[in-house]
Amino acid sequence: MSAALALRGAISRLRQAGIPDPVRDARLLLAHAMGIGADRLTLALHDPLHDAALARFDAAIDARAARRPVSHILGQRAFWGRDFIVTADVLDPRPETETLIAAALNTRFSRLLDLGTGSGAIILTLLAEVPHALGIGVDLSAAALAVAQENATALAVQGRVELIQSDWFDAVNGRFDLIVSNPPYIAAHEMAGLAPEVREHEPRIALTPGGDGLQAYRVIAAGAAAHMTPQARLLLEIGPTQAQAVTQILTEAGFAGVQTLRDLDGRDRVIQARWPG
Repeated sequence: MSAALALRGAISRLRQAGIPDPVRDARLLLAHAMGIGADRLTLALHDPLHDAALARFDAAIDARAARRPVSHILGQRAFWGRDFIVTADVLDPRPETETLIAAALNTRFSRLLDLGTGSGAIILTLLAEVPHALGIGVDLSAAALAVAQENATALAVQGRVELIQSDWFDAVNGRFDLIVSNPPYIAAHEMAGLAPEVREHEPRIALTPGGDGLQAYRVIAAGAAAHMTPQARLLLEIGPTQAQAVTQILTEAGFAGVQTLRDLDGRDRVIQARWPG
């Protein structure tokens, strides 16, 4: 069987399963099964698909039809031009989070804290972009921290990052000139409306704190000042309807210069604030 014929059948299977973009996903999974880059797939479509590659492709398509995320099948997800190892223990790095990266890189920093680091995509990207900086990433999940450590090693920044298990600030010492977080922010009543790939395959602890979805921001606002240098910045990813509520939380906690930044789709995505000190 040619790769092209296998691809056509896979696209049909994924389309019948209701996968949102069956063509893209089938192409990514076929390239992965063949052990080639996705950019080379078109050139290889007329090649025969050997039994081992066909078996890998069939298994991958079965998993995707069951709504397993493509990143979990591939074992990685691209973010800010780098590939990050991902598993079911961490939140998938998402393109909209790059809004936070861009904002963080607008001003110099030397000591960084990432709250709820997950895969480490945020802190490790920032350390890779700013070679003189040092950082601490914390997460409540030991399994997530293991993934972040693998990513730190893969990106050769393991000597500049400390990854510690902590419930927010509980195990954090010292002060930082930049604190970042993509905390769980989905309200409890919104969980049922998430795509199956997210709701059933990503860690619930990274998605929702329960209730109104704002509890993480309250905890961060209450604890951040004790760990910030004068004029340090705080950058928080938010849900697109949460800007007003998070702004109020930070303002009442004493932060200044609170601003809302939008992602490339024009949605409110990041709150930026400064600690007056």
